[in-house]
Amino acid sequence: MALREAKERAGYSSNDRERFLDEPAKRKGRTEFARDRARIIHSFALRRLAAKTQVAVPWASDFPRTRLSHSLECAQVGRELGEALGADPDLMEGACLAHDLGHPPFGHNGESALAKLAEGCGGFEGNAQSFRLLTRIEAKTVDEEGISVGLNLTRASLDAATKYPWSSRENSKKFGVYSDDEEIFEWVREGAPSERASMEAQIMDWSDDVAYSVHDLEDALVTGHIKLENLERDLPKLFKVAKAEYLDDVTEAEAASALKSLQSLSCWPKEFDRSHRQLAQLKDLTSQLIGRFALSAERETRAHFGSENLTRYQANLLVPRPQRVEVAMLKAMPGYYIILAEQSQELYAKQRVLLAELVSLVLERAPGSLESFFLQEWYRANNDSEKLRVVIDQVASLTDPGAYALHRELTGKNLED
Repeated sequence: MALREAKERAGYSSNDRERFLDEPAKRKGRTEFARDRARIIHSFALRRLAAKTQVAVPWASDFPRTRLSHSLECAQVGRELGEALGADPDLMEGACLAHDLGHPPFGHNGESALAKLAEGCGGFEGNAQSFRLLTRIEAKTVDEEGISVGLNLTRASLDAATKYPWSSRENSKKFGVYSDDEEIFEWVREGAPSERASMEAQIMDWSDDVAYSVHDLEDALVTGHIKLENLERDLPKLFKVAKAEYLDDVTEAEAASALKSLQSLSCWPKEFDRSHRQLAQLKDLTSQLIGRFALSAERETRAHFGSENLTRYQANLLVPRPQRVEVAMLKAMPGYYIILAEQSQELYAKQRVLLAELVSLVLERAPGSLESFFLQEWYRANNDSEKLRVVIDQVASLTDPGAYALHRELTGKNLED
């Protein structure tokens, strides 16, 4: 234990490295946070992200990112930024890899659809579902009664993966834990300031925003969804999307300034024709933007909190306002040209119908329609609300192709046509 603790960054106590169920390492020399990272990498849930939509439907062409590729890129950003600020790099990488595990099929469209379908059991939220996967659904460790406690990660790793450190009782729209998972959540948050995200969770959240904003722009340019020459013309619409979805206090003047600032960068493309030269320039753009956003946060945070290892609740991640606005505007671009585009709405409507029919049919035909793990949870359910939660858990775990396949099996219809 002493050897492992010596390898971990200063700033983490034995309490931070504690697991809900004590589980000694099988071999010497691995840190507790390295064990956490390995458990996440080998999980079913992470592998399934390879077939879940990020923004653009990945299999509509060969280029767009999936939830898995986004998570890998988020992890790279978070590991480096976290290490620069003194956070444990394995802990940071694990938290970033885990942050989207709970997202259902069909991206944010699927999440909003399941939120309505799950109103009878406390709602659905992707971040709370990630916590549920890590602490219950992804069976790696079981208690004395044979009940799963999920991956049984350390307290600090679970806290680092918690973007919203409060339950659905406090905020029914954005929350980090369902009411029936509060026991382990309270264990995770033992001694933590109320409703304050840890330093590692703040780094994870910003790394997610950075990776999302930069790489989804790249995808949208390569697939032709975004035309550079249209950005200034569409600025009022981009501003409205940024304000409604990504940064609610942004002003129109800030939005205009952010777009001008981005366009003035030497790496910003003046045109894009998919030639090798411009593809290379686009890759340089993504690299420089990631560096711009990560380094601005590192410098601002260091200027305020000093040069010590900034871990847990010793500091807050500080991001300069101009960079927050730039990221919001970058996110608004695929938001406006892809997510809100008229041609996307027919597909989204079909996806919502599919999910509604899946939940209804799986619930109606349970327990015969349930996978083995969810079958065990079904028999432990005490009421209709708990049974609905089991069904929501199963449907949320599906990949995009898996949702279509199960729907075909249960209905004989093919909504992919």
